[in-house]
Amino acid sequence: MNRDLYIDFAKGLATLSIIFIHTAFWSGQFYIPAEVRVFSLVFDVALFYALSGITSGSNIEKTFYRLLKLQITYMIFVTFLFFLDYFFKVLGLSFFSLEWLQKFYSTFGSKYSTTSISTVPQWQNLGNWYLHQYTNADTFPVVMGSFWYLKVYFILTIFGVLILKFFPKHINWFIGICIALTLLFNIFPWFYPTGQVGYVAFYMAIFLIANRMRGKKIPTKMIPVLYGIVAAALAWMFWYYGSEVFYKINKNKFPPKIPYIIWTLFSLATLFIFYNRLKITKENFVTYIGKNAIFFYFAQGLSSSIVYFLVVPLKENISWWILMVLIYVINIMLAFIISAGVKKVDNFGWNFLEILRRKTRNS
Repeated sequence: MNRDLYIDFAKGLATLSIIFIHTAFWSGQFYIPAEVRVFSLVFDVALFYALSGITSGSNIEKTFYRLLKLQITYMIFVTFLFFLDYFFKVLGLSFFSLEWLQKFYSTFGSKYSTTSISTVPQWQNLGNWYLHQYTNADTFPVVMGSFWYLKVYFILTIFGVLILKFFPKHINWFIGICIALTLLFNIFPWFYPTGQVGYVAFYMAIFLIANRMRGKKIPTKMIPVLYGIVAAALAWMFWYYGSEVFYKINKNKFPPKIPYIIWTLFSLATLFIFYNRLKITKENFVTYIGKNAIFFYFAQGLSSSIVYFLVVPLKENISWWILMVLIYVINIMLAFIISAGVKKVDNFGWNFLEILRRKTRNS
């Protein structure tokens, strides 16, 4: 079966969009206008859950094996990150000094804890990371700020494959339950649970709807209808919540509430409209990113943290839009380079585990 390059292309574009979002909302938060930062969320993480739904099947063993491999790859990466963070702080002292790093982080607000910067290895952080408790990595804060997606992805995929395997004729019922729960949590916010339950209810609906779309093509005559529904939903949102809700889209993302849900409809409709319509016949830069999306996702957390060091001296001397384009391009280039390195680290980690397996088997 030939690989669907449209899926890789869509993943690549979604990854590039995530890099732009993290460029705008992290290092860009003090020089990029709020309007631009909000518009960066048009193509957001919901696309990844939809693409996962399209590509997922009902094979439990295959899915669990894929998730196990992803967990090991994740653990290899965060182990590398732990030591990279530690040595950056220790060796970086000869270039920046601890006081300079503290001043650097305090420049960007309270989300960076200056008191947590230490040259003593915090081994409990590594254990927390293994268990998907994303305590901050001082020198690379965007990494852990990105990883909430991964925990939800694990939960979503496990429940999703169980539904596809054991309730294939009742998927529409589960879609309805997820939509009903999402509405219940929003209409009666005091029922909104803590943790990832609210996330899973909404993104599971996307996952299952996308799975129902697998192999199908939206009729051409339905395209204006879908975009009309999206436009009507956006118009209702601004009428009901007021124009100021525009600036609160990101706050409504964690956990996903109605304004953010409506905001994602345009990207999801576009994804489904071009699915089985836009034919990608040759591999290219974007499909390469899509094929290696997980390594780019890891890498962009590092690159989006590194570009802070460029923003600090430049933000007062360059127009914001020129600086935004420049930092975004540099961020993509860094993510491309770092992803290649992260992939090599992953290969080294797997080879090391294979050596351990052979030694323990032979002993």
